[in-house]
Amino acid sequence: MTIFHMQINSISRGAGRSAIAAAAYRAGECLRDQRTGRLHNYAQRSDVSHTEIFLPPGLRVADVPWASDRGRLWNTAEASERRRDARLAREYQVSLPAELDPAQRLQLARRFALELAERYNVAVDLAVHGPRPAGDPRNHHAHLLATSREIGASGFGAKAGLDMESRERYLRGLPAGIAEIRAVRERWATFNNEAFAAAGLELRVDHRSLRAQGIDREPVPHIPFVAVQIERRGLRSEIAERIRQRYRDRVQARLARAQGLDPDAVRRQAREAWLQLREQAQAAPAPAQWSAQMQAHIKESLQATRAGAQPAPGATSATEQRRATLAFERDRPDRDFAL
Repeated sequence: MTIFHMQINSISRGAGRSAIAAAAYRAGECLRDQRTGRLHNYAQRSDVSHTEIFLPPGLRVADVPWASDRGRLWNTAEASERRRDARLAREYQVSLPAELDPAQRLQLARRFALELAERYNVAVDLAVHGPRPAGDPRNHHAHLLATSREIGASGFGAKAGLDMESRERYLRGLPAGIAEIRAVRERWATFNNEAFAAAGLELRVDHRSLRAQGIDREPVPHIPFVAVQIERRGLRSEIAERIRQRYRDRVQARLARAQGLDPDAVRRQAREAWLQLREQAQAAPAPAQWSAQMQAHIKESLQATRAGAQPAPGATSATEQRRATLAFERDRPDRDFAL
């Protein structure tokens, strides 16, 4: 069964990230950041099967020769940003169907890269990755690193796409950011389905959530590759464990709803029981008053014992009274927080 996966991230200087480092890692190259002087060398990577830079239609490589060079492209993009918290690039990470052959997967990735370059008038740096030796053999995916600004013959211009300010989007009559994300996800699903049809495969993907599709199950969580690597070394990954625990909690809540146990109703009942216990604790006699009453019962019991008579009905021995007093005083601080 094929899956749909698209993850959209921003490369932000405020988060301590670099567009040069991101491009070097994804393309498996050695690039130097001219702003910091740091060398990012990932030339040893063996899982990068294809890299290519796409420009908007109508913009010739002869007009911007620097844009066809990966190092010059991203150093120019870095230099165009002055803010310390500037968004330098936008990454679209997508899974490539394992059911397609390498040529079909490459054609699918190239088509989507050209779509983004034309849609936002930006440069898109495509890197296609294959499965790693110790990883899932179906893990074919692509990284599309797009500039955050429009590109033209004179260089970089205004912010583009998802990095455009909300006011500018409104003035241009463009949809809100979340609507734009949905539109891009839908386009990627359409490209996948058209590739399946062209390959003669009866497979389909859907960009919508399982709830929107009417499917009553929890989506399988995605474990970051860094966390997977940590666990493969025999170490404990808190991130992976947290993701799995949240998934188990969602599954249990879904099972409770299926059995007629509404989680919200259970929480309301627990709240009501907690309030009832709190009222009972507040209505109980104060410790000093309660102790005086117990001392009176103890005195009556001792007098009756000395006189050779049986204790009055409902009366208890001094030892039992003492134990009850200690237990009450010990448990009193916890009564308001019993639930």
